[in-house]
Amino acid sequence: MRKIATVALLVAGSVLLSACGRSGSLFNRVRPDEFAVSRQAPLVVPPDFALSPPNPGAPRPQDVDSSKQALDALFGGPAPRSAIETDALGKAGASAVDIRSVVGDPATRTVSKGSSLQAILAAPEGDGREAQTSIPGA
Repeated sequence: MRKIATVALLVAGSVLLSACGRSGSLFNRVRPDEFAVSRQAPLVVPPDFALSPPNPGAPRPQDVDSSKQALDALFGGPAPRSAIETDALGKAGASAVDIRSVVGDPATRTVSKGSSLQAILAAPEGDGREAQTSIPGA
């Protein structure tokens, strides 16, 4: 019984292994010819005759400030005023005044909130059971 199982296993293995081969013998396979490979010409961008030459003395497009490019990409530049905002400014008499601040503008005035706000923001989270108050000067 053991010999029959061994012979059957060998026959099944040889049948399965014969399916891996192609027509022909094991050493006479069709292989690619590594010397028949030729190089292709490199890709070349054709000239665009619709482009105009740069003006002498004009700033180069890549010399634009990168921080300004980032702000324009994030916020889309200055937004146009809506009809409601224009009407409200007209009624207030401030239609010629620009009340909007620009992100990153050094002329934008900010208010320092002081150390008390910074302490509140830096406080650890909790459920409020450990909260304490103190009145200065009392």
